[in-house]
Amino acid sequence: MTDAARPHQTFNWLADIPEYHGLWSWVSSIDHKQIGIMYILSALGFFLAGLTLALIMRIQLMVPMNHFVSQDAYNQIFTMHGTTMVFLVGMPLLFGFAVYLTPLMIGARDMAFPRLNAMGFWIFFFGALLLYFSFVGGGAPAAGWFSYAPLTEKGFLSNPGIDYWALSLLVMGIGSVATGINLITTVLTLRAPGMSLQRVPLFVWMILTTGILVALSLPALNAAIVMILFDRLLNTHFFSPAHGGSAILWQNYFWFFGHPEVYILILPGFGVVTEVIPVFSRKTLYGASFMAASTVAIGFLSFGVWMHHMFTTGLGFWTLYIFALSSLLIAVPTGVKVWTWLATMWGGSLRFTTAMLFATAFIIQFTIGGLSGVIQAVIPLDWQLTDSYFIVAHIHYVLLGGMLFAMISGIYYWYPKVTGRMLSERIGKWHFWLMVLGFNGTFLVMHLLGAFGMPRRVWTYPYGMPMVSAMNFFSTLSAFVLAFSIGLFFWNMAYSFIKGKIAGDNPWDAWTLEWACSSPPPPENFDRLPPVRSRRPLWDLTHPPEDSGRKPGGQL
Repeated sequence: MTDAARPHQTFNWLADIPEYHGLWSWVSSIDHKQIGIMYILSALGFFLAGLTLALIMRIQLMVPMNHFVSQDAYNQIFTMHGTTMVFLVGMPLLFGFAVYLTPLMIGARDMAFPRLNAMGFWIFFFGALLLYFSFVGGGAPAAGWFSYAPLTEKGFLSNPGIDYWALSLLVMGIGSVATGINLITTVLTLRAPGMSLQRVPLFVWMILTTGILVALSLPALNAAIVMILFDRLLNTHFFSPAHGGSAILWQNYFWFFGHPEVYILILPGFGVVTEVIPVFSRKTLYGASFMAASTVAIGFLSFGVWMHHMFTTGLGFWTLYIFALSSLLIAVPTGVKVWTWLATMWGGSLRFTTAMLFATAFIIQFTIGGLSGVIQAVIPLDWQLTDSYFIVAHIHYVLLGGMLFAMISGIYYWYPKVTGRMLSERIGKWHFWLMVLGFNGTFLVMHLLGAFGMPRRVWTYPYGMPMVSAMNFFSTLSAFVLAFSIGLFFWNMAYSFIKGKIAGDNPWDAWTLEWACSSPPPPENFDRLPPVRSRRPLWDLTHPPEDSGRKPGGQL
């Protein structure tokens, strides 16, 4: 029998764990809640590191012909910044939300494989430390977060930075695949009685799709990384054109992983916003079935668009046409989500808490990033804008304006559940407005920089371009406003943890199962579960259909 079939029994492993205290209780934990918190705290710590690296880059580009850092140091910094933000911030942040919330939202006691869950976190953590050890181990990687071949060959970069990069990503990739499989198994086997797949919260739908994408895409990257290590350590030549290898082969492997990776990072953010908006609109999610179907469509289509990152590599026109069409097609299910969120807000009783403000900003900024992505599917425009600062603006609007804004919305929303205390709404609103101003000031002008021809990954630029100089100066000043807003966010979390208002079990009057347990949740999650008749079991509990004149689940 599965755990879902015996919801009031505890797992045997809980009875076997000694009563550890202090730091050791976290190091030895296999409780999904503690592991989720460690994922999130690790991601936030590495976010500070990545933000520091970004500020160094912005200082270097603040004025033309600057020498704040050397060219070699700049190459190492932008490589570590990109790798940190994608693999050390985005991935653990989404896994933290997933492993903390998924069992609570489906009424389970823990993940399907608790020890595998712990192993996944520690593999990630020590893999991340291995990457940063490269700074003192002979030099950090300097070929970009995508490490295009043949720059990864020893003839181009002889220091061990690429070796550290490859080993670190390989180790973290193994942990990510393990966690993805664990999430899939948990959702499919440990749902509470009555919770069919049609009744799981939309956040869980997004996590299930993310787990599938992780399990199918990461092995391609892991295999390519093994080939990089073979090239560097065993003198094979998989990616060396001078010896019969193919640099294009690396790009195919990397972007077969890389474009699903965009949706791996953004789908949990979609899930967060899909939970936040209905609660603060006091409305049932409009078109929930379409939202679930569009999620599956995005997961499927994400594996058929990777070559739009390679339109300038001489693939042949028919290949370009096919992948341009598929890249345009994936915008359709994404657009369905945007209209679903807007339709849910339309006519609702809106409460603009900090969580709702960040969710609203997410919609606007992700839409801007999505539209600039559609531009890249138009072949002539891609030829003009590829490898320019337009692409830098696009990826930051998708991942920072999209994924990060959504996850911060989720932190403001679920922080009371995790800690039992409320975050300060006053500080939160200062954080929000400064972050919106700083973010858009930093990256909006980069669209124009790219259109004016400024290439990405450049160490400096010459005098005699007043518009380029002015926009870079403005972007750098805005980056410091963005950094200050992040400082407010961290201060809010630390201050509220000690002196925040006591939250209660369900301060938002929300509807999903995680709000049915105490704040913070007990080790076993639930003493008993309410009946599950829809995606909104707590609404059903307080608003029976015969009393409210509504269908089960509060649907109109």
